[in-house]
Amino acid sequence: MRKPMMAGNWKMNKTVAEATALAGQIVELTSGYTNVDRVICPTFISLSAVKAAVGSAPIGVGAQNCYWEESGAFTGEVAAAMLAGLAEYVIIGHSERRQFFGETDETVNKKTKAALTAGLTPIVCIGESLAQNEAGETQSFVSGQVRGALEGLSGEQVQSLVLAYEPIWAIGTGLAATSQQAGDICGGVVRATVRELYGEAVAEATRVLYGGSTKPGNIAEIMQQPDIDGALIGGAALDGKSYGEMVRITSEVYQK
Repeated sequence: MRKPMMAGNWKMNKTVAEATALAGQIVELTSGYTNVDRVICPTFISLSAVKAAVGSAPIGVGAQNCYWEESGAFTGEVAAAMLAGLAEYVIIGHSERRQFFGETDETVNKKTKAALTAGLTPIVCIGESLAQNEAGETQSFVSGQVRGALEGLSGEQVQSLVLAYEPIWAIGTGLAATSQQAGDICGGVVRATVRELYGEAVAEATRVLYGGSTKPGNIAEIMQQPDIDGALIGGAALDGKSYGEMVRITSEVYQK
């Protein structure tokens, strides 16, 4: 059985002091829920402080991005290997990175490989726009993104990473896909593509998260979908009580 994950993407929010305080609050509020993997992803400048605030608590720390080269004249970039000791996870290919910073399936693939080489667990994001969704292109587009992200990876590597389906039209808009819609894409497209490429065992072992306006009020319904293994949470992860509530609800869903 795949262990559920609640991954909080803090995006470009929180000063170092605020991030440290939020991390401490999350440690306190979620300490009893050992059947849910908890991951928090602050900005680069807060990684060290957040890692210290988490301490020995079983909460993963993730970066929001990395670069695929090991070193060099790449001003402003952070190599995957530089994150060692500061993070265990790294978000790759978030729709905001694709939209505002020109990331492509090719660069997502390079970053995924670099993260795996550095011993990090990539959380690889895929998802379609509203126009693509309304045009009936969701299946072909999302499947193509999965194929592009995983190009050249072994089955062992694939089942060690995390895929996150985030329909772009549902990110930060308050619009969430219905739990049935989210489950259908996570299972019928994302996991189905992994199954086609790597076989049943790898597909069943690979965790698939859903992201897009997830919150305490809809997480139970979302987590009842058999092919959804957790959530990549945006705004609701910036409040310790909200994030803690989502962890609690997910824990209860998986105990039933």
